[in-house]
Amino acid sequence: MSKFGSNKVKYRSVRSILVIWFLVFSILPLLFMGWYFLFKFEKALENEVVQRLKNNGREIDTIISDYYSDLYDTRDDLLLKSDIMTYFTTQNVESFRTFSNLWLQKSTGAVSFYTKNGQLILTAFKDDKKSIRYFSLNNEKVQLNDRYLKNLSDKNDIAFVDPNKNKLTLILFSKVLTKPSAAQLKPQLVGYVEQSIDLSEEFLLRIKTKLKIESLLLSDSGKLVSSSKPYFKRIPIPITTSIDQLINYEYQELRYGFILYPVSWGKSKFYVGLGDVRQDSQALLNNIRFAFITVISVVAVLLFITILLTTNWFLKPVNKLINGLRAFDSSEQILQIPVTNQTEVGLLTQAFNEMSYKIYRTRADLKKKIKELEVANSELKEAQTKLVHSAKMTSLGQLVAGVAHELNNPIGFIFSNTTHLKEYSDKLFELIELVEKHPEQMQDKKIEIEYDYIKNDLPRLIKSCQDGAQRTRDIVLGLRNFSRLEEAQLKEIDIKESLTTTLELLSGEIKNRIQIHTQFDPLPKVLCFASQINQVFMNILSNAVQAIQGAGQIWITAIPLKVGNGQVGKIQISIQDSGIGMDPQTLEKIFEPFFTTKGVGQGTGLGLSISYGIIQNHGGEIHVRSQKNVGTEFTVILPVKPLQENSTRA
Repeated sequence: MSKFGSNKVKYRSVRSILVIWFLVFSILPLLFMGWYFLFKFEKALENEVVQRLKNNGREIDTIISDYYSDLYDTRDDLLLKSDIMTYFTTQNVESFRTFSNLWLQKSTGAVSFYTKNGQLILTAFKDDKKSIRYFSLNNEKVQLNDRYLKNLSDKNDIAFVDPNKNKLTLILFSKVLTKPSAAQLKPQLVGYVEQSIDLSEEFLLRIKTKLKIESLLLSDSGKLVSSSKPYFKRIPIPITTSIDQLINYEYQELRYGFILYPVSWGKSKFYVGLGDVRQDSQALLNNIRFAFITVISVVAVLLFITILLTTNWFLKPVNKLINGLRAFDSSEQILQIPVTNQTEVGLLTQAFNEMSYKIYRTRADLKKKIKELEVANSELKEAQTKLVHSAKMTSLGQLVAGVAHELNNPIGFIFSNTTHLKEYSDKLFELIELVEKHPEQMQDKKIEIEYDYIKNDLPRLIKSCQDGAQRTRDIVLGLRNFSRLEEAQLKEIDIKESLTTTLELLSGEIKNRIQIHTQFDPLPKVLCFASQINQVFMNILSNAVQAIQGAGQIWITAIPLKVGNGQVGKIQISIQDSGIGMDPQTLEKIFEPFFTTKGVGQGTGLGLSISYGIIQNHGGEIHVRSQKNVGTEFTVILPVKPLQENSTRA
């Protein structure tokens, strides 16, 4: 009986399992919920910043729209004056200066006037001090870009954005047309007006003052043109960025969040990057993170202390039970553990006490039964020994009867011949003595003792005695080879020789009644216990002889069997008779111990059972098939070299 816990299985601690469950089902969900809350909170803060910056972007878009409307209104208002056509016809620079002053009083930015051929007449703009300045060429000519003229071929005006080094210029370019008259049904082109507004760092600073945000200006191709702070120009903002996506940028421990807001100018567009310092929201988020980590840590410590106390309270009686089981395993006494827990553990302790008592009683009964079984086993072994001895004696008796019958004939020949040999020797001795004394009477004495007859008959008598002695010697040698009592070790034997020897020992029962047919292929020698294998052949052949009532036939074949590598690994021996055969019910019990179909005192029923055990111990197989009134065939398959552990003596 193995000791409790003596195997090598590594058991896991219940405390460890409970702590793991605590981590998996308590701390991890709490950490996940906290992380999810912080993630959502951070996203909410980002969304709030994005929404606020988008609102600011809409305000900037409104400012740009107001610029656009202002330029349109100013153009439509001033180009309706009656003397404007005269200005473009005469191309008087002084007249255009007066007109541009009036224009810039109503509008922001700059204004330029061109002839209908695209030559610059005058440009007026306000400088940093808000003073109006002019630009014109006396002898030189400035020609409009053909792209402008081409775009205005089928339009009255175009609006576009012109990116420069540090600013974006918003341009509204318009045709100046005469009013239709009776002489001229279609309006006539007299010139062009270009209105422009520059968006530069000054514009961004006004946005910063008004909206309290930082800003960037980008062209429609994504090129950064200007920013409210110089170091913002290093911010990589792709124009593919969604308007709802916040772009974070850190500079000198300051964290900014930017969005990219598209602004339209006519059919053109540009981008305004809007950003805000996120220090306040980041500080709030850090405070919430710190509070969350603090709460999680406190809760984890409290839960860990709770789980330790709980496991100690729960495992203490369980450990008592384990120690009790170990003590009970090595003790022969009843072990009772005090019940100190009124929970399921207490019920388990009570059940253990009841089990301990029942096991103690069972052990006592088991010891008693073991003693009774030992006595019964001893008696059974003694009875088995007697039965095996009886089976051997029965087989030996049958064998001795056959051998005695075989020995009787040659010994009888020898015994009957000794009388004549003595008579012939006496007469020859008389003749010899007579020749020594009376040589002249030798012929008469020869006639008296029938010397010629003795001379002819004596060799025949001697030859008959020699044949009888040789037959007796052969029978004794065959009996010795069959028993092989001196061969207690594994030895290679010739299966053909063993079968032939067995047939010789049974020749007394076989001759003049049973015809033997043998077919032996070339066979390798078999490593086995020779006497045991001979006993198997004797049992099978003896049963075959006894199964034939009257005349009959026995067929014996031995063939080699090849294994996977192509070499001979087994030998198959088949012994078939033309006897009375067996029905299926008898065939099922043929190898059972003590089963026999012979009469009382004629067999023990152990021959085939012992044979089956011998073949099994040699690692072989034995099969039988039979049909009533047709015959029986036993097939024995023996390995050429059986496993050592199977090759034990029966």
